[in-house]
Amino acid sequence: MTSSPLAAGPAAFLTGLYISFWLPGLVLTAALVIKLPSILKLWRDPLLRAVGGLLLFACAVFAFAAPPTIAWTNRVTGVPNIAAPLVYSLITALSASWLLLVVHWRNGHTDRREQTRRATRWVVSVYAAVVVALWVLFALADVPVEQVRNLDTYYASTPFMREEILLYLLAHTVACAITTRLVWNWIRTDGLDAWLRWGLRFLGIGYATNLLFSAAKFTAVAARWTGHDLDWLNTNIAPSAACIAATFVATGFIVPHAGQYFHDRWLLRRRHRSLKPLARLLRTVAGGREPLALRATAEMRLIRRETYIRDALLPLSRFLDENLRGRAHDAALALGHEPGRAQALAAAVTVLDAVESGRHGPDDDGGTGETDASYLLQEIQALSEVLRHPEEITAVRTRAAVPAESMSTHE
Repeated sequence: MTSSPLAAGPAAFLTGLYISFWLPGLVLTAALVIKLPSILKLWRDPLLRAVGGLLLFACAVFAFAAPPTIAWTNRVTGVPNIAAPLVYSLITALSASWLLLVVHWRNGHTDRREQTRRATRWVVSVYAAVVVALWVLFALADVPVEQVRNLDTYYASTPFMREEILLYLLAHTVACAITTRLVWNWIRTDGLDAWLRWGLRFLGIGYATNLLFSAAKFTAVAARWTGHDLDWLNTNIAPSAACIAATFVATGFIVPHAGQYFHDRWLLRRRHRSLKPLARLLRTVAGGREPLALRATAEMRLIRRETYIRDALLPLSRFLDENLRGRAHDAALALGHEPGRAQALAAAVTVLDAVESGRHGPDDDGGTGETDASYLLQEIQALSEVLRHPEEITAVRTRAAVPAESMSTHE
């Protein structure tokens, strides 16, 4: 009888897991593509440059940290494990970009511009020095045996390589801890857009998960120093945490833009659909259906429908019965409708009366030319909306048809 990997212990089970670096890489690339037009258009904005740098370095980390890429880099250069300082440098640059993002995000106001410059110079100087130190330490270290997946623990006690591993992990952990704290503080800020708040939540989860990456690495390295073997933390838990964290971070950048975009599309389509009753009613006035444009954008379809409606309402407004409109407005108020709704119901009653009576033909000279069409042309949304409630219109028409004296007598 064969026992399951889980029964053999967590280490055996986790060693059997395959961690894909390409999925978070694809999500990060998607986030970069979404942000790229804004970054290029507003390149002078330091905040957008920081976002672009962050996403670019994040994509590079997952591209060069993938085991096949590590093996390819070592083979092409002919230097065993030279991919290590390259990946460490990219992780360090990514950590610096996190700090630069929060610096510009937090101090982006004009009265704190000098403070932002000083903080930016400090971050760039410190993390650039770390990158230089990583390459110097690698040149001094003796690491002849290639390690594609387990270098951090394999060389955990090797002089100079040990210091290099601790240096990049420390730089990563400090940046991650600062960024996590600031992001979660911003989430509680009043007045944030809902989509931005959700984006910050994803960012906060992503940066917090990055701390698990550092914790797993530190624990595995420390275990080697004390003679224990917790390499599965380095080969499985840390990469898993990095992939999950990167996916959350990328999602945090995507959500505000994608969410707002789809929300705007939904509002446009809802407005377009809400105008359908009025557009259908005015077909007899306009002499046909509105122009059909299957390939037009949502904005263009909405503009065409609004233009079609206004083009039909403008000549029709000459034949509207203003007395009926006044009585309908009073009737709607008497039926308990609030003033805005009463005005829309009164307009619907008069438009329906003109359309149904046929007083809108080109040869009809019964128009007075004195009707104020501004409400009809400006409030087509409200007018179309009340057309969806024929029972309310019928009630208003019925009450408006009763002479004022009769209503006073009955009331």
